[in-house]
Amino acid sequence: HRHKNQSQMQLANSSYTSASIPALPHNTMPAAAGAYLASFLIVTSFLSTTTSHFHTAAAGAFPAHDDGDIFALDIVSKLRTDHASTTRASSDFGHIVEATPSGVFHPTSQADIAALIRLSLSQPRPFTVAPRGQGHSARGQALAPGGVVVDMRSLADNGTIMSVSAKERWVDAGGEQLWIDVLHATLEHGLAPRVWTDYLRITVGGTLSNGGIGGQAFRHGPQISNVHELDVVTGTGEMITCSPDKNSDLFFAALGGLGQFGVVTRARIALEPAPKRVLWVRLAYSDVKPFTSDQELLISKRASGSGFDYIEGQVQLNRTLTEGRGSSSFFSASELDQLTTLAIATRSSAIYYLEGAMYYNDNDTASSSSVNQKLEALLEELSFVRGFSFVRDVPYVDFLDRVGRDEQKLRSAGVWDVPHPWLNLLLPRSRILDFDAGVFKGVLRDTKPAGLILMYPMSKDMWDDRTSAATPEEDDDVFYAVGLLRSAVAAGDLGRLERENAAVLEFCRREGIGCKQYLPHHASPEGWRRHFGEKWSRFAAMKRRYDPRAIMAPGQGIFASAAGALDVADEAGSDQ
Repeated sequence: HRHKNQSQMQLANSSYTSASIPALPHNTMPAAAGAYLASFLIVTSFLSTTTSHFHTAAAGAFPAHDDGDIFALDIVSKLRTDHASTTRASSDFGHIVEATPSGVFHPTSQADIAALIRLSLSQPRPFTVAPRGQGHSARGQALAPGGVVVDMRSLADNGTIMSVSAKERWVDAGGEQLWIDVLHATLEHGLAPRVWTDYLRITVGGTLSNGGIGGQAFRHGPQISNVHELDVVTGTGEMITCSPDKNSDLFFAALGGLGQFGVVTRARIALEPAPKRVLWVRLAYSDVKPFTSDQELLISKRASGSGFDYIEGQVQLNRTLTEGRGSSSFFSASELDQLTTLAIATRSSAIYYLEGAMYYNDNDTASSSSVNQKLEALLEELSFVRGFSFVRDVPYVDFLDRVGRDEQKLRSAGVWDVPHPWLNLLLPRSRILDFDAGVFKGVLRDTKPAGLILMYPMSKDMWDDRTSAATPEEDDDVFYAVGLLRSAVAAGDLGRLERENAAVLEFCRREGIGCKQYLPHHASPEGWRRHFGEKWSRFAAMKRRYDPRAIMAPGQGIFASAAGALDVADEAGSDQ
């Protein structure tokens, strides 16, 4: 999922209780199917599954689709239905939606996942299946109410190995692998993936099912634009290897496809030479216009090599600086005092931080001198408030894993597991100043959120329009990612933040700002049709082909199903 994001987003703990968590509002498994699955699991839990002398399928293939393959692979023994297991799988990082599955599946191979799906399809009432990596969804997307949650991390626990080609510069990583582990595995070869989310303790399959955006996306596109090949276990129980040249319809559908077509079990990811160190820079602005102008200038330098390797930005609302600002993992206490003084002196409703990074290798003194000269020359072109540039020289790994280190501190303090009513939007460049005026200087002007607000541009031509990911449909060549990554840290916060999110969306609708949600959540089929826009008919057609019974990733709430039978023709409506 993206951003998963900078450290300031998690603050104090909450009095929030599970009693206040609503049930999953839509696309829940039909009651009869859930009851059937529960009964099935109870009965089969008593069956002997000691069939260890079966014939193993040929490498790269799955067993034939018959009743024998289910028990030959000992599927039932890998299903856990105890209260502790189902409770752990009933919520996610957002702590907003709760939905209890009938069971949690712990696969030891990709073939196990295929057999589980076939088991579902063999039942009179198929049960739903939801892959879960770290459960880092915000609104129940990784849940399977009444169905089966697939614990993807079980594959990693069984010793799956990443393969790196230093010559061709790619890594084969399982969908269950954490990006932090991909980083360490590729660094052994002096290489690393080109694009990173801000938080690395999430899975490869999870981010590729959404998009995978971060500060390098302006240069290389999102993570889904940096994949050569996928293995997908589809909603029909088939294992399919796909790429831009082989089974390309599934390849592009699965990338950004929100898990609707199957489970990503392997991805071949593009790599580049890894630097040793990073000049990590933050520049302060009291006016949004020079802030956005400088960001757009910097992303235009991607081909010349004279700019940053990473560009993001943050919006610090005035009250978060002037009232109980807390601490920062980047700024020192004295620097925060400087920024507070700037906010007061300029009477600005917000201070904007342009965040950049320059990669370099510390092979010798000349390398360090050269990158510093490059940075000085670049800063001369920018219009930040003079005297408000802040630079850190850090190891490459420390820069990429900055949020992970802060997470450990927050977990130790007991302030990580609070509700996160996040709202991530992609906005056309032509409307970003209107959004700033209406939201940061309007809807949110007097708020003091606990969390983080991100705002940075990306180049549209770096996104492959053949993927399922939805971006603003305007003709602008640049669009902005805006992340309201706020936390409910006190009683009453969750309701207030949800109302503010609704007001932001209503402002965009009323003003005709053609935004798209990233890590989307929509409460109605019509909302999903609008989200996918021109891509909807193709998306629905791929659903008919690869998950016709609508059993995959029900927590997204995109396709309603009745007893497992999907009528996608109705879902497609007039868009066909």
